[in-house]
Amino acid sequence: MLERLQKIISRAGIASRRHAEQLILSGQVSVNGVVVKELGTKADPARDRIEAAGRIARPASTPTYILLHKPPQVVSTLADPEGRRTLRHLLPGVAERVYPVGRLDYAASGLVLLTNDGDLAARVLRAAPRLPQTYWIKVKGRLSEEQMRALGIAARARVRPLGASRGSPRASSANGSPANPWYEAELSGARRDALRKTLLYLGHRSAKMKRVRLGPLDLERLPEGHYRRLEPSEVEAFARAVERALTGASGTVAAVASAMTTSKPPRKARTNATAKPTKTI
Repeated sequence: MLERLQKIISRAGIASRRHAEQLILSGQVSVNGVVVKELGTKADPARDRIEAAGRIARPASTPTYILLHKPPQVVSTLADPEGRRTLRHLLPGVAERVYPVGRLDYAASGLVLLTNDGDLAARVLRAAPRLPQTYWIKVKGRLSEEQMRALGIAARARVRPLGASRGSPRASSANGSPANPWYEAELSGARRDALRKTLLYLGHRSAKMKRVRLGPLDLERLPEGHYRRLEPSEVEAFARAVERALTGASGTVAAVASAMTTSKPPRKARTNATAKPTKTI
């Protein structure tokens, strides 16, 4: 099937679609040995030999999308020169070469998306400033109303105590102890650093942070240190949320909530102890 070169190159993981366009314009892309410089050029990845920046764009395998619950003290990469635990250690049974989309801090925990869909990954990173995210926060003691307002202003977030009806990282106590509760911060985009820096400014140096939602994707009851493959309906809902963030049509938490209602409930999580390869998306 004929497709635009930049899409083929992006899906092969060589470059983002935007970078692929730059490679084409600069004469670094060839089809069957012929240099191509026109952005509208199409080719068949199953039949044509496509090279970009000296690399062959091989036909992409079926896209894989994995939602992982990262524990603290795990590096959000697949390799670490310091020998620390990485995401790769948490993916038994995953034969596909998937890569994290963005990252969480070493000390943070929560939702990480991994995929071999280079085009979607690039679009997510571009949409990040307007793609809603939700974090759970725990500090030593309680946040005052003034501190919650300061966090909300700095991170452009809605910060409030985590209600018992929303669940909690602790199964035994939905909102932590009264003296040491969890808080929920709904961010309108990638403002994690602002959230963390403001907590430091307010004197909370040992704050715990857990990302529980990215767009319509939710950790639900996925245990820490485990993963599951996304359903096609979840991928579609997430892609729609990314498109809305890119076009600026909606960058609010409320708008993404409507996308969440269109996706089917996720399957029960498979634990790492019994993880087996499943049919890819």
